Amino acid sequence: MDSFDDRRKGFEAKFVADQDMMFRITARRNRLVAQWAAERMKLTPAETDAYAKAVVQADFEEAGDEDVIRKLLGDLTAAGIDVDEVEVRRALDEQLVEARRQLMESR
Repeated sequence: MDSFDDRRKGFEAKFVADQDMMFRITARRNRLVAQWAAERMKLTPAETDAYAKAVVQADFEEAGDEDVIRKLLGDLTAAGIDVDEVEVRRALDEQLVEARRQLMESR
């Protein structure tokens, strides 16, 4: 029975570590896509930093990516940038790959 408990604890620890990594990847992705959007809106470095924090915060509104997409799309449109949802989703996908790469390299 001890080996079963050890195995269960090992699986639980891996699950927690995997969830933590996914959280970090998603937060990094959101920061990177915010920087992409800020560049398109021609924000200053200080504005870009504040905007990136706001986009990361927006992800806590609801489960999934819809809250982030809604924020990015709304902000870009309000700034007069011609962008559609497909382009924002593509940017999210591209930045997800980059975020994963950055975090894996830093391990």
